[in-house]
Amino acid sequence: MVGAKGWIRIGPHPAVARWAAAARPVAIAALAASDEVRRCGGTWAVGLDLLPNDPSGSIDPSGSIGGAAFPWAALPLAPEPLHRGQLSAIYPGYPQPGPEELPAAARFRLKRDAAHLDGLLPIGPQRARMMKEPHAWILGLPLNHCGAGASPLVVWEGSHAVMRARIAVALAGHPARDWGDLDLSKAYTAARAEVFATCPRVEVPIVPGEASLLHRQTIHGVAPWRSGAEAPPEGRIIAYFRPLLPSVAAWLTQP
Repeated sequence: MVGAKGWIRIGPHPAVARWAAAARPVAIAALAASDEVRRCGGTWAVGLDLLPNDPSGSIDPSGSIGGAAFPWAALPLAPEPLHRGQLSAIYPGYPQPGPEELPAAARFRLKRDAAHLDGLLPIGPQRARMMKEPHAWILGLPLNHCGAGASPLVVWEGSHAVMRARIAVALAGHPARDWGDLDLSKAYTAARAEVFATCPRVEVPIVPGEASLLHRQTIHGVAPWRSGAEAPPEGRIIAYFRPLLPSVAAWLTQP
């Protein structure tokens, strides 16, 4: 689906552009009405489950703003029920240090684009990394036009192969039913270091009408906002969809 690089750029495609045009005003309104506290010194809104799409992914299919069907036909994906989209909004100056982050985490966000593996969550007081959200894939749909320096998505090409191999070793010998409760911190840290040393870092400044599709095990992040980067007043907004697989075993073994 995404090949050896672990990600593909889709489009431009008119169906993707129509969906993005319908979603943009809805997303701006949802972010403005949200009581979520922005992170990273006020430069990032996470926006989990904030986009009011229906389970098909459609935006306002019978409302007054002129909705749009989800562009399944433009994607190399089989249609399936979708959660409400995440609205990741980045603002000029990202990232700034914030009270929610330790200094080391803030430096990592600045120097390494906050590179991470989706679904591997810090659990408990020790923040043990466990695979609690086994996503099927990661689809990003930009909703507004921004300059290439406005904190684009960053991917490490081929990193999905490294992560799969190293995590498989860490899980080996444990019953599959327990995989979601195992501490993968050491394996993850070592694998991510290998990714930084061996996988190309690529910025992906996509625009409305395009989409990014990532393998679920691809290491990715967000680049710092470059001085002078162009963006509309609402910042750079990307809608993300990450449906879940039924188990960690499926997450590890499916293509």
